[in-house]
Amino acid sequence: MEASHHLILLGSALVLLSIFAGVFSARFGAPLLLIFLGLGILAGEEGPGGILFRDFHAAYLIGSIALAIILFDGGLRTDPKDVRRALWPSLALATIGVIVTAAIVATAAALLFSTSWSRGLLIGAIVAPTDAAAVSALLHLRRLELRARIAAILEIESGINDPISVLLAVLLVNLLAAPAPLPASHIVALLAREIVGGTAFGLGGGYLLLALVNRLEATSGLYPILALAGGTALFGAAQTAGASGFLAAYLAGLILGSHRHRATQVINQAFDAFAWLSQIVLFLILGLLVKPSGLVPILGPSLVVAAVLMLAARPMAVVLCLLPFRYTAPEIAFISWVGLRGAVPIFLAIIPVLAALPDATMFFGVAFIVVLISLILQGWTVAAAARMFDLDVPPLQQASRLDIDLPGRLGDENTVAGYRVEARCRAASKTVEALPLPPTSSVLVVIRDGIARSAASAPPLAPGDYVLALARPQDLALLDRVFGPRPERSRADERGLLGEFAFDGTTALATIARLYDPAAAANGAATLAEFLASRFGGAPAVGDRTRFGAVELVVRDMQGDTITQVGVELEPAPVHPWRVWLQRFRPRRG
Repeated sequence: MEASHHLILLGSALVLLSIFAGVFSARFGAPLLLIFLGLGILAGEEGPGGILFRDFHAAYLIGSIALAIILFDGGLRTDPKDVRRALWPSLALATIGVIVTAAIVATAAALLFSTSWSRGLLIGAIVAPTDAAAVSALLHLRRLELRARIAAILEIESGINDPISVLLAVLLVNLLAAPAPLPASHIVALLAREIVGGTAFGLGGGYLLLALVNRLEATSGLYPILALAGGTALFGAAQTAGASGFLAAYLAGLILGSHRHRATQVINQAFDAFAWLSQIVLFLILGLLVKPSGLVPILGPSLVVAAVLMLAARPMAVVLCLLPFRYTAPEIAFISWVGLRGAVPIFLAIIPVLAALPDATMFFGVAFIVVLISLILQGWTVAAAARMFDLDVPPLQQASRLDIDLPGRLGDENTVAGYRVEARCRAASKTVEALPLPPTSSVLVVIRDGIARSAASAPPLAPGDYVLALARPQDLALLDRVFGPRPERSRADERGLLGEFAFDGTTALATIARLYDPAAAANGAATLAEFLASRFGGAPAVGDRTRFGAVELVVRDMQGDTITQVGVELEPAPVHPWRVWLQRFRPRRG
């Protein structure tokens, strides 16, 4: 009994220490995942903590649950617009890209470790998956945002390639452990069952979970538990049926997150905590498993594997997968570099150990070193790379909004949102009647100095006031623009991120040609918004840019899916000399 109490104390202390260390490390821009992993090592048997933990079965169980929660949360937070914008290139990277990456790494690993190509391929499959959550966290620390379509492809690729990598690693372990070669028909059937079954469990379970959330009358605190239990139950059911539980968890989260429901806010807020706790526990457990002294014999070859992965395998896979989708050379170069590795490769390296493959700990050591190098080199340079390739956009200044989930309300009904009036917002100094609100929205109450006033009797709004508004879920973005701070253009214009001059999206393309480059071919009937939308496959995003004659057009602002403002860059020559070379390989659009 006393040992149990010590275990509880020790586990809680490690989690608390991880949080404190993460907050402190943010000042130096250190990757949080690297901090969590480092604390696990320090607490391990060869660190000051001296904890002896070699239970790979327990680590696999805990890791599976944690990874399922992380993937469910990733799907929950994926914007449906991002899916439409980047689904096919993300699918290409998560399937073809994983296979190409694994194959290139396999060749190097087989030579470096003097092993068979199949074992080298297992190493490649283990280190192939990326971690977009780490990239997002690092950019957030630097107060940077990527162009929407770049952020979308990184996020969706990471959500999909984790299940694909797990499937490939399990398949290769089965092939290596089988006493006789498996027939091709058996392999195809296994792949089909994993992918098709995982998709069916994810989509079907996601809609079932959505229906349960909307139909069950429960206290608000039970809805996150319902979603958590439902997501992990889907994972377990899919795995039991021989399908991909990780794919099912991601898709179920995607379905639940893409539909508003009666518990949208409480579930999202709770899963933010669930996902962080899962990340901390997962990295601590994986760090505890590591014996630094056991890494020394394979350190040299593993460093070369990491170099091949970052400098050859990942870039070649990205070029092969993204060129058909007309991504530019700077975009391809950036996506190639930020293929950050996280917990999944180390987790996958547990599978050969559990299968008792010969020299199985070698896979674990290689995966750990590759992840460590990736977090150090790529993790610390993500923000610099975004600036270097001019793929960052000014961070949007968010409105201070609190969505209120009303009891009994379903997702497609009007919602109540609370706003704090900001000093530099469009609503400041205006009366409620003068606010540019959608016709289906209305202000219910204005609160000033703790006193609530009806919309009719409220004075002109002032900074610090609180407003409760009734609106349709699809109109909340418009209300954000009314009550949120006006965007500061000066920081963006310092580097020409959004162009030197701004034009309305309805401006005729021929007007720009006449003003800046009469030789440029322009459809007289097309507007700037229509031209840019066609150039970006009907899914443009703020920060997207394309050449038009001698100038460059930049998507500067959007309202929903419509481009409302376009920037014009008069001298779009690359800032960095090396980008002149990159531009030679830039694919043409349109």
